[in-house]
Amino acid sequence: MLRNVVAVLLGLFVGSAVNMSLILTNMSIFPGPEGLNLGDPEAMTAYIGSLPQHAFILVFLAHLGQSFVGGWVAARVGQSHPMVLAMIVGVLTLVGGVLNFMQLPAPAWMYIEIPLYLVVAYGAGAIEIKRRK
Repeated sequence: MLRNVVAVLLGLFVGSAVNMSLILTNMSIFPGPEGLNLGDPEAMTAYIGSLPQHAFILVFLAHLGQSFVGGWVAARVGQSHPMVLAMIVGVLTLVGGVLNFMQLPAPAWMYIEIPLYLVVAYGAGAIEIKRRK
């Protein structure tokens, strides 16, 4: 049981690291204004609003990468129930994604990623189940 809890926490951590590395890569391609405070919601809203549509492709991949990689890590490290562990990470990523969409603007086409959090987490769990057989 403890190993499964640690697996989920590790999956969330690694998935978040994947997400942030891709987001930071995107920010290096599309830099914000000098002195942008990432903790200031108004400044972030203005920065995000100034981005071209194609700037959100890497953000889209970052979010799904978090769910997939995090789900796979949880499934791989966990002692039992790999699909459940992957889906827990997927659901928690989904909750974070919904909260993110509520706080920051995004193009309407990005809302397609919301159900995909669960799809890619499921795929990650399925990969681990197949590996274990």
